[in-house]
Amino acid sequence: MSDAFTVLWTHDTCRALRKAGRVGERPPVAFSGVHSSLPAWTGARAGDEVYALHVNRREVFVVSRMRVIGMGRRDCCGTAPAAWEDPAYPGHGDWSMLGAGGCGAEAVHVDATPVRFDVAVPGGLLARLAWRNRRGQTRGLKYVVDGRLERSVSLQGFYSLTSESADELADIVDGTAP
Repeated sequence: MSDAFTVLWTHDTCRALRKAGRVGERPPVAFSGVHSSLPAWTGARAGDEVYALHVNRREVFVVSRMRVIGMGRRDCCGTAPAAWEDPAYPGHGDWSMLGAGGCGAEAVHVDATPVRFDVAVPGGLLARLAWRNRRGQTRGLKYVVDGRLERSVSLQGFYSLTSESADELADIVDGTAP
């Protein structure tokens, strides 16, 4: 059985996606890291789904749903850097804004929905979304006020969704297919 996770894409990441003209395109890769600026996709395995979320003006959006194909460098990633100034993943330069240059970045190959910024998570669902930790404890979002997210701190990182929350996010994404 596959698991589902969330990862928060920052304003800088989303701005770079827009600027590079990636809206409407399917990312073939994302990146996991060892530094808090690029969350480690700990626990994710092939077949798992990852919901890339973005917060804009206190509203939460699903930017893309990515199904993990595999992790690590592949032929498509290009030549590994020989020196520190060489690009880490030259084969994925078009998607480098997803973290290719991050500290200890590792490629995560994905089959993803197109990048978009119009799939809002309804306010009522924000209050119900829940994640579970390795000990099986669940937690919801903090700072949800009147269906809006006042602070995004509880979304920052890479977290495992409960199966109910994963199903609800899947329904939103599936119901808004272009």
